[in-house]
Amino acid sequence: MSHNDETPENRCSTIAIMAHTQRTNSRRSPESVSESSIGSDADGSAELASNGTTADNATAADPVLTLTDVTKEFGPECAVDGLSLDVQRGELLTFLGPSGCGKTTMLRMIAGLEEPSAGSITLAGEQVADQSSFVPPERRDVGIVFQNFALFPHLTVRENIAFGLDDADTDETEARVDELLELVDMPTHGEKTPDQLSGGQKQRVALARSLAPEPDVLLLDEPFSNLDVRLRVEMREEVRRILKAAGVTAVSVTHDQEEALSISDRVAVMNEGSIEQVGRPEGVFERPESKFVASFLGRASFLEGCLCDGQVETGVGTFNAAALEGYDTTYDGAPVDVLVRPDDLRATPANPDVADGVVVARQYVGPSFIYRVELDSGESVHCLHNHVEEFGLDEPVTIDLIADHPLAWYPRGSADGADETDFTMIDVGDDCRSR
Repeated sequence: MSHNDETPENRCSTIAIMAHTQRTNSRRSPESVSESSIGSDADGSAELASNGTTADNATAADPVLTLTDVTKEFGPECAVDGLSLDVQRGELLTFLGPSGCGKTTMLRMIAGLEEPSAGSITLAGEQVADQSSFVPPERRDVGIVFQNFALFPHLTVRENIAFGLDDADTDETEARVDELLELVDMPTHGEKTPDQLSGGQKQRVALARSLAPEPDVLLLDEPFSNLDVRLRVEMREEVRRILKAAGVTAVSVTHDQEEALSISDRVAVMNEGSIEQVGRPEGVFERPESKFVASFLGRASFLEGCLCDGQVETGVGTFNAAALEGYDTTYDGAPVDVLVRPDDLRATPANPDVADGVVVARQYVGPSFIYRVELDSGESVHCLHNHVEEFGLDEPVTIDLIADHPLAWYPRGSADGADETDFTMIDVGDDCRSR
């Protein structure tokens, strides 16, 4: 391949692939991919232990990747601020956050494409970055799948997959490529060129190419962003199946909440260079530790309330404080904000004199409507209803809490979310009942 044929993404991909070729002889045999899937569920997902690792092949003492107080500064701007995290063997972890939160910078530091300003990175037991040393990307055993896949346009599918297998002989290379074509369900496409492939097929080839040298860690940079909505959903399931079947440890970055929640073993939610919360997808969604996490993961509304004698007084009525996650009587008298999502509330048409508020907007989402209701208290909430239940704009409604799960809640007035879960900081002497 001539230098003139390379795009910047191809050159980065070449560096990432070259990183594996120095270690091929010490890696698993070509037959090991099918063996590594033992212990996975039939759908390709793996059971997780309580610490968020894959229960069949990882323990808390066996991290493949360790980030310790990693910081990256660009002049006066701090893109990543003291981030620490372990990624376990066989785990699929996703950094999730809005644009500019530092997730892609973190991925580039793991790959060796950026050097940390402070902190250390350890990969498969080898320290690859700290204050005194830095291992370049071509010497790190990582694979990268880029947003645009970065396939070499003049090479066939087989040649793209085999690109990083320079240390293997012809028979080993052919066997490994055949194995990966089967893994990504493209056994008959080996002689095609990238321009003859669909978007989903290109992604599978890019994934197979990155898996070919059996990297310690596979990095995925917004892997579904170039696919249409329908294909994106389909490929999420397929990519997870492939990664679990290959037994590879993977780190992904995305701003797409649905994507992160659907494919990940754990999710690390980032904001302004730091991790706000890390955990199993369902735990992070159902028990967000800050208002930022709650708001970023799906549509969220916050009811202003007061804890009074075991009850929560809100703009939609009073309910038992036992419905709050982790409630005890220590917090009676404290002003709080209660997280409610659209499926936690139900609107009912009502006379204006008994209504809690009026419908001010609605959004049609196929099988459902999401209504925004402006309450008499001045707050706004969202309610999810079946598409056959229609409300008119400006229609007065009452709002009922129908949640069948504990509700997250936060101290009133904490804007940045930094101390929202430290309930011992609430001054319960400042009794909201006296206001």
